[in-house]
Amino acid sequence: MTPIRAVLYDFDGTLADSTDLIMRCYRHTMATHLGECPPDEEWLSGFGTPLADQIARFARTPDENRAMLHTYRDHQDALLETALHPYPGAEAVLAALERRGVPLAIVTSRLRHATLRGLDICGLSRHFQVIITPEDVRNAKPDPEPVLLALERLGVAAHEALFVGDSPHDIAAGRAAGTRTAGVLWGPFPRKTLEEAAPDFLLERQDEVLGLV
Repeated sequence: MTPIRAVLYDFDGTLADSTDLIMRCYRHTMATHLGECPPDEEWLSGFGTPLADQIARFARTPDENRAMLHTYRDHQDALLETALHPYPGAEAVLAALERRGVPLAIVTSRLRHATLRGLDICGLSRHFQVIITPEDVRNAKPDPEPVLLALERLGVAAHEALFVGDSPHDIAAGRAAGTRTAGVLWGPFPRKTLEEAAPDFLLERQDEVLGLV
């Protein structure tokens, strides 16, 4: 089997412990505009896809859709500094990969300005040569386009890369792009959901990536 020589990471739920932040923003937005909050499971099912796609599932009109996006983003901006944290061990693993000369990329459904701010807050910015967000592509995850663009910018073939993410959408995107895939068990999705997505690897700790590269 070809050795893995590059690692692509999702951000939320993979490197950043943002589940509580995201759910707080969801509940606030729904209560503000709908007067009630649908079950958390309805939002969780879309984790890993762009916020605009998520909101569109709940908004009743185009105007409400725009207003809900504005409310969500404003609430997130107000909470980000105190509610967003890197997962334990994330920075150490990225630093170890960097020392080995392993090219690293972020492939996220978070918008660019929010991704850059989140990486800065988590102290992870310096490790990534390539950052792919929904603004860079026509089709976001689970489409393979963001993964393929990251590979192109890293100059790495798909079969030489590993895509690490917390959601079935990450695993689907990586598989469709031709990378090997790793589902992480410290994010919001249960083991059964990730097993059904059939990643090449399931990870219980951040440092298990080092054993694959």
